[in-house]
Amino acid sequence: MRKTVFGIVSVGLLVAASAAVADTKDKKIALSNNYAGNSWRQAMLKSWDKVTKPAVASGIVAAADAYTTSENQVTEQAAQIQNLILQGYNAIVVNAASPDALNGVIKQACDAGITVVSFDGIVTEPCAWRVAVDFKKMGRVEVDYLTKKMPAGGNLLEIRGLAGVFVDDAIHSGIEDGVKANPQYKIVGSVHGNWAQEVAQKEVAGILPSLPEIKAVVTQGGDGYGAAQAFAAAGRPTPLIVMGNRQDELQWWKEQKDKNGYETMSVSIAPGVSTLAFWVAQMILDGKQVPKDLTVPFLQIDQADLEKSLATTEKGGVANVEYTADDAAKVVAGASK
Repeated sequence: MRKTVFGIVSVGLLVAASAAVADTKDKKIALSNNYAGNSWRQAMLKSWDKVTKPAVASGIVAAADAYTTSENQVTEQAAQIQNLILQGYNAIVVNAASPDALNGVIKQACDAGITVVSFDGIVTEPCAWRVAVDFKKMGRVEVDYLTKKMPAGGNLLEIRGLAGVFVDDAIHSGIEDGVKANPQYKIVGSVHGNWAQEVAQKEVAGILPSLPEIKAVVTQGGDGYGAAQAFAAAGRPTPLIVMGNRQDELQWWKEQKDKNGYETMSVSIAPGVSTLAFWVAQMILDGKQVPKDLTVPFLQIDQADLEKSLATTEKGGVANVEYTADDAAKVVAGASK
């Protein structure tokens, strides 16, 4: 089953009337993004524009500008955020290069009276808000799935994301916990695929000659198709590869399913979480009480819903959900209980 918050599986209303309040019509919100080198980040930025442009046009906020650094470097993003402080933004929504290395500049923003909402790559600075999925649980879910599909266990290859980023560490930790609880599995190789198909394919191809038989590949998203291509090029049997909701992964999965009944699952955070962070920032600027930590479910696609999910995912894109102001209010209400 394809699972997501509130059961939403397609783009809903982009602007909710309840958000159109006078208190934020003069407020400016900026997005600080540290990286755009894969399909998930591109989809995240596209979702931001899709939701924020109508919000600006309808007068809910005065601006919702997006900025992306040219390199995934903490120093560059810190300089970017300092510029946003000087430009007078009322709120900054941050997808952070590091959970703690940006805390100094985040605190500077807060001290200047700026609301800071981090998402996906969240920050630990107490003055900021955090919008994220339980990435550790997401990693554990992958291993739990393997225990049902291949209870006898076997050797695993782990493909990680961007080194040093909170998301990578959290998913890896969940996978590690799953393997510790199920010692019939053994991680015999690990590479960083940077959540990008081309990088994952190259890194997997480089490590495969040194690895024994691989029963399954645990991943973080954006790397499943690249892994499949590397195994095929090496002439090795295709293992069970956990996918990450990218269109090329879903397309490859369907082709294999039609050909030989290939079974797997796919899981990732929806790129549209950037839009949830936007509405959270707007709510805070509007004077609403919002808990510092908000958790939304990850988006999981199971075997039975593969075709439906693929049909609604654009070529080169990622299975996605975009959020409304009402969705954000429900998330906040749930966290406040």
